[in-house]
Amino acid sequence: MNNYNRIDVADALRGFSILGIVLLHSIEHFNFYSYPEVTNNWLRFSDTVIWDSLFFTFGGKAYAIFSLLFGFSFFIQNNNQQIRGNDFRPRFAWRLILLFIWGNINAMFFTAEILVSFAIIGLILIPAASLKNKTILTIAGICMLQPVEWGKIMYALLNPDYIPALNVSSIYWGEAFRAQSTGNFIELVKTNLWHGQMASLTWAWENGRFFQIASLFLLGMFIGRTGFFEYNEYRMKQWSRLLVVAVICFFPLYGLNNMLPGFINNKAVLNPLLLIVRSLSNFSFMVFLMSLVVLTFYTTGSGQYYLRKLIPLGKMSLTAYITQSVTGSFIFYNWGLGLHNKLGITLSFLTGILLFIIQYIFANWWMKKHKHGPLEYLWKKATWLGSK
Repeated sequence: MNNYNRIDVADALRGFSILGIVLLHSIEHFNFYSYPEVTNNWLRFSDTVIWDSLFFTFGGKAYAIFSLLFGFSFFIQNNNQQIRGNDFRPRFAWRLILLFIWGNINAMFFTAEILVSFAIIGLILIPAASLKNKTILTIAGICMLQPVEWGKIMYALLNPDYIPALNVSSIYWGEAFRAQSTGNFIELVKTNLWHGQMASLTWAWENGRFFQIASLFLLGMFIGRTGFFEYNEYRMKQWSRLLVVAVICFFPLYGLNNMLPGFINNKAVLNPLLLIVRSLSNFSFMVFLMSLVVLTFYTTGSGQYYLRKLIPLGKMSLTAYITQSVTGSFIFYNWGLGLHNKLGITLSFLTGILLFIIQYIFANWWMKKHKHGPLEYLWKKATWLGSK
């Protein structure tokens, strides 16, 4: 086994995903879907273009890159400790507990945070670390195909009169929306730490995110094991093939997702089938984006120059993610500036760009003087508590 430290292209990908996440969260008002009435036709047009473009490019993809790189980071840490003769897995379990705490701190401000889900689903990496690559790919493939949704489809086909229950998450979202709209900070925190987290977790389950994240974690570990992010001619050919295959897969899946409602009337069959197709469609486009970034990074001088500028932000992705939540909550929610009913989608998009620029400048300044971001440093120190 090789000793891995950081791989620059992975940090550039993290920075790229952070860009996508902050732009999406900004136009969503950080999961607070409250907007001013727009009467100007040009503004309506720009709102629609921005919304559709951002969700087409980053919706379900930016978080997926973030997830895959989580599994990749686990491989690097586990591999380096194995070289030293240490079993990293118990320490990683403690690291996940710390991430769970970070997630709940984040949830105090933002109702749709993902770190708690990462902490729970990340447990799959502990037993998976001892499995062979073929087994890991098999499990990842099964998870990506959404086995629970296939079970729902089979049950609905065998029971034509079956009517699925309403989504549980909608109940929790209603409570969270009330706190966002009218609550002060204390009320927001109380609501978010229960209703907000339950809304986020139940929504993730209802939308297949648990299985998809597990699959992406495993694929990230597989990429680390096989050296997929390393630069050589063979790997570049593989990334080129992946890019082509991803494009070939994406368009039929994307088209099928739009066509299915016209052919299937039974919601008990249609809804899980749409979830499966949409999940695979997003995964295909995510692979295309990753392949494009990796190939641009390694094969074009100007592309690498600009992508390298994202590396400092990628190295402090935890800090960036949580500070986005705090800042976005303050801007849009009632406890802060309450601009949800003042900023439409276009102005919210520009706000997101401003947030990204501020984070980008801070990251570049900070990483010139430190090896880790502020929260990354605390997470690392806490991870190794009690070690020699």
